[in-house]
Amino acid sequence: MTKAVITAASRGFYVCQVCEQLSQRVSEVAHYCVRCGANLHFRKPQSLQRTVALLVAATILYAPANLLPIMRTTSVGYDQDDTILSGIVTLWSGPSWPLAILVFFVSIIVPSFKLISLSLLVISTHRGGKWRLQERAALYRAIDFIGRWSMLDVFVVSLLVSLVQLRGVASIHAGFGAPAFASVVVLTMYAAQSFDPRLMWDRA
Repeated sequence: MTKAVITAASRGFYVCQVCEQLSQRVSEVAHYCVRCGANLHFRKPQSLQRTVALLVAATILYAPANLLPIMRTTSVGYDQDDTILSGIVTLWSGPSWPLAILVFFVSIIVPSFKLISLSLLVISTHRGGKWRLQERAALYRAIDFIGRWSMLDVFVVSLLVSLVQLRGVASIHAGFGAPAFASVVVLTMYAAQSFDPRLMWDRA
């Protein structure tokens, strides 16, 4: 016979999502953290539904983020719109090829990796998959860790804008691709935060 596993949830303990205080239900009516007063839940409410909604929105914005110009350069008799990919090609053809590799990684690889990986976690959790639970937990930790680096491309554009404006040689303005890309980054970050990895073990 399989030995029953004793968990904190089975004993009525909750982990506060705000201050991470381990608490028990005070009464059948009062269900709040004894430290900060936040509402307590065994798992994040509607975790899968929220994650799916955020992933769908991020996927919709992913196409315009890569196809629309992320910045527009205007000089005397010269106008140019650059997307993320064209900017990478420009950096690669010059002396800034290490920066091109970095921008390609954080702008193309990281968002795609997060969208695909989070979708895999949501689908496998919804189906109650038992395969490679530890690897899936490690995948979620990796997604949560690298999410903050996705904004690096937006920082690079901001730096280029400030440098060029200070020199007075040309004028650079953010294109419609910049807010779309920033939205993809923010939405995937919220999707990672809304996903509760403990559901993987519960469903299995």
